Amino acid sequence: MNERPFQKLPGSRASTFAELDAPALMPLPASRYEIARFKTVKVHIDYHIELDGHRYSAPHPLVGQTLEARLTARSVELLMRGNRIASHARSSRPGGFTTVDAHMPAAHRAHRDWTPQRLIQWGQRIGVATGEVVTRILEQNKHPEHGYRSCLGLLGLAKRYGTDRLEVACERTLALGAFKYRHVRDMLINNRDRLDPDSTDAGWTSPEHPNLRGPGHYQ
Repeated sequence: MNERPFQKLPGSRASTFAELDAPALMPLPASRYEIARFKTVKVHIDYHIELDGHRYSAPHPLVGQTLEARLTARSVELLMRGNRIASHARSSRPGGFTTVDAHMPAAHRAHRDWTPQRLIQWGQRIGVATGEVVTRILEQNKHPEHGYRSCLGLLGLAKRYGTDRLEVACERTLALGAFKYRHVRDMLINNRDRLDPDSTDAGWTSPEHPNLRGPGHYQ
C-alpha cells in the first residue's frame, strides 16, 4: 500500500516519506520516558522528607523548608524553585531511611538547638523513665537524627496528657520491653497508664465462640 502511486500526486507514500520525513527524523532518547507525579513535601527537623512511609534526606540547611518531590517508579527527586537539590533511588520499605552522608550536618551544627543530649535532658526533666525512652529511641538509630521526630512526638505528649501520665506510661512501656513512640502514645490513648498494674480485670472473660480452641484441640 505504501508503494502504491498516488492518484492525483506524483510518487507514493513511501517515496514521500523518504523525501520529506526520513531526513528530519532524530534518534530516540537514550533513556525511556518515565511518567512522574509531583508532591509538596516539608524537610523535617531530622533533615528528611517523608513519602509513602519512607524517609529521604535533603541538605540539612533546608530544615523547615517546603520542597517539591518528583516521583517516578524508580527515583525520587527533590526540587526547590525548579532546581534539583537531591536525588534518591525510590524505596518501598516503610519506616526506613535513605540518607546521603553529604546531607548530614557536621556535629549537628545545622540545628544545634536540637541535639541528642538536649532531647534526653528534656525527657529527664519530665522523669527518669521518659528520659530513658528518649535515650533508647536515639540509640536504636544508626544516625541519632533519625529519632528526632519520634522523640519530639513523645515529648509533645506531655502537652496533651500531662507530665505525670507521660512518665507513668513510659515506665510501663519500659517494663513491657517496649520503648517506641507509638507504644507510649497508644497506652495514653487507651488510658492503660491509669490502670492498677497489680490488678487483673476479673470482670471480663472471652466469650465462647466457634473459633475458640482449647488444649484438647492439639491432642
